[in-house]
Amino acid sequence: MNIVVDENIPKLTVLALRSLGHSITDLRGTPDQGSEDGRVWDLVLRENALLITTDKGFVSHRREPHFGVLIIQLRRPNLAKIHARVMLAMNRSEPNGWLNLTIVMRDHVQSAYRSEAAI
Repeated sequence: MNIVVDENIPKLTVLALRSLGHSITDLRGTPDQGSEDGRVWDLVLRENALLITTDKGFVSHRREPHFGVLIIQLRRPNLAKIHARVMLAMNRSEPNGWLNLTIVMRDHVQSAYRSEAAI
């Protein structure tokens, strides 16, 4: 699966996802690091990629067609907690199940939204 991760996702998570066979675009250290949301959104659509981020602003795209959005929103985030929530979400979902699915992972709960829009 193609996945784009923002710079707030731990490097450990990137390595773990790659070891599972996913194709990862890590925005850390690239010209896209820190880009405005619109530019990142265009990138994930162009790459047919799942977006993994800590930026809650991407929930605004939940009604649009997309290839999946995973947002990690924790009260006291740290690298270990972010990694654990990403891996939990990835282990619970089939690669083809992310189409038009937005998941917001919080400390103890998650919210899921499925867009009815077609790609």
